[in-house]
Amino acid sequence: MKRKIILSKIAEKRLENLFDYLEGEWSENIKTTFIKKLDKCLNILKETPEIFPESIKNKGLRKCVITKHNILFYRFNKKQVKIVTIFDTRQDLTKLKKDIK
Repeated sequence: MKRKIILSKIAEKRLENLFDYLEGEWSENIKTTFIKKLDKCLNILKETPEIFPESIKNKGLRKCVITKHNILFYRFNKKQVKIVTIFDTRQDLTKLKKDIK
């Protein structure tokens, strides 16, 4: 069963900032490559969200590595997958803790 993907407001903002960064600091091609990797992850999440590891500290929260610098955190039920945040691994972990509360 395919689930619907829902982005939290935090995830929308993080994704928008990431796209701006990739386009401004790198190139449109890098941004396109990232979008393809993100789409691949989202397609997997729609079908089999339980495939990625669950957090030990935050029950129900799972993570999907998009690239070595970007991790997608999500929760799911029978009907939807909610993207909680997209985290840049080079950032301070306190930002992640605020996003996943």
